Amino acid sequence: MKSRALIIVLCICIFATLSYAAGEPASVTVQIDGLSGEELQNVKTALKLPEGLIKDEKVDMTWLTRFERQIPEKVRDVLKVFGYYKPDISVAMETPEKGPYELHVNVTKGDPVNIDKVSIYIEGAGSHESALTELVDRFPLHKGDVLRQDKYEETKESLRKKAIALGYLDADFSTHTINITMDTLSSEINLVFQTGLQYRFGDVSFVGMPLYPVAFLERYLDFKTGDVFSYEKIANTQFNLISADRFKEVTINPLKEEAKDSRVPIEIKLFSSPPKRFKLGLGYGTDTGVRGTLIYNDFNFAGSGHKFETEIRLSENLQGFAARYILPDKKDYKSFTLLTFGLQRENLTDQATNVISLEGEHARSLGHEQLGSFYLRMQKENSWAGDQTTNAFIVLPGVRYSSRQYDNLMRPTKGYFYDLELRGTNEVLGSSTNFAQYLTSGEMIIGLPGRFSFLVRGRLGTTFISESVEDLPISLRFFAGGDRSVRGYAYKSLGPTDVYGDVIGGKHMLVGNFELERAIGSNWGVAAFYDTGNAFNNFSNMDLAQGAGVGVRYYTPIGSMNLDLARQIGVSNPDFRIHFTIGIRI
Repeated sequence: MKSRALIIVLCICIFATLSYAAGEPASVTVQIDGLSGEELQNVKTALKLPEGLIKDEKVDMTWLTRFERQIPEKVRDVLKVFGYYKPDISVAMETPEKGPYELHVNVTKGDPVNIDKVSIYIEGAGSHESALTELVDRFPLHKGDVLRQDKYEETKESLRKKAIALGYLDADFSTHTINITMDTLSSEINLVFQTGLQYRFGDVSFVGMPLYPVAFLERYLDFKTGDVFSYEKIANTQFNLISADRFKEVTINPLKEEAKDSRVPIEIKLFSSPPKRFKLGLGYGTDTGVRGTLIYNDFNFAGSGHKFETEIRLSENLQGFAARYILPDKKDYKSFTLLTFGLQRENLTDQATNVISLEGEHARSLGHEQLGSFYLRMQKENSWAGDQTTNAFIVLPGVRYSSRQYDNLMRPTKGYFYDLELRGTNEVLGSSTNFAQYLTSGEMIIGLPGRFSFLVRGRLGTTFISESVEDLPISLRFFAGGDRSVRGYAYKSLGPTDVYGDVIGGKHMLVGNFELERAIGSNWGVAAFYDTGNAFNNFSNMDLAQGAGVGVRYYTPIGSMNLDLARQIGVSNPDFRIHFTIGIRI
């Protein structure tokens, strides 16, 4: 009985040992000796194990033997790129009973092939193009250099791409040879580049379901008929049309085969989105509370390409209605004339503003991401703050300028933005007061190592007024505090006060924000920040408030969700405040 039990235990142990050995996953390793740096990395890539070599945790010996035979040729092909045409390569395979199969590759590169002569010529209509001749002058291979086929091919491709970018669509090499003499390990490079004719843009046709007038659509073109043909300008045109938010599909086809007199017709196929749309938005901000927005857009009012928009905004503290009519300018798609009618009511604990306004603005594109405009606003206001009231009518002309450059609008890691505005009025225009104001704001984001970014933001406003600040309409006074001002303080809670301590706003305002953010994953970030600023009546007595804290960022396709915990600094009884905002911050 005992012997039978002993036999059973022994069988179990043997079976377990065999099962463990059989279950041990098989593997193959490749060891390369004699190479380093870029050459070693390229050889490792070339000797990547083929798919199917290991199946069901077992090595297919037929595949392994075939791969072993292919190794010398694969290594030679790589080393030729670096100029070594006579390497000595040996391969040995170890097949131990346990552990991985090991392939040992030993490489002796030998002497490289050197260059004896380089001959490069450009022929055709573009032979005198400075951008092409400069590339030839910077050809990286010279007499006496080691022959590097990778640099040779890269320069050829750069020359071809540059010629096509300049409109020479048929550009190619009529001669491209490398003559190698193996006995002397020397070589000669011969290149003849034919540019062919330079093409230009021909007529443009819009097909599909564009809906909009041709004159309106032509504003989105990044080129004119007769300009030098450029695929980059075609890509820019496609981007302009897509970003217009008017088309669900945009396809641009250069019809080169139909070119006449070297002019390429352009066919733009457009399928329009519904021009009439409703949009409902819900959100929350510490400054505004729960907020809702209802927007109606007609992107093609009366079939003219003009845009008509109405917007209703409702929140705990702010209610407003706006109607806008946008007339596109003939200059380009970024220029426009805007007519706006607005009603706005804001109610806070110690202040309220009620404004009716009518404004006309003409904006012109001044270059890449630069916009300048002048405007004229008529405004009727009935407001109060603390113990002061405003019952005013003003005619307010002004000018604006803005510029921005970001690497990504939804989650920028570097870039900048700034805007400038000058506005003012006088009783001669029919206003009930006289003043002038200058406003500016800006932001810079600096990318740092380790997925950090540093943000600096500033706002400045100053008023020139001969009368008392009481004559300045409350809606045009400056206040500080809130989500986008000095965090740690409530919205519009900073500024000059009346005899009862209620904030009534000031002639000037200065705010600075400093923020260090660390990106986490693809959508998250954490931040530490410091804010300072205030509204005031005299630069000699600014009394800047301070706040600091930490925050969490979550980035979505509609903008970032920001949750900040801020603490007041420099006061006897500092308070904490939570700030929460949703939206694009720039």
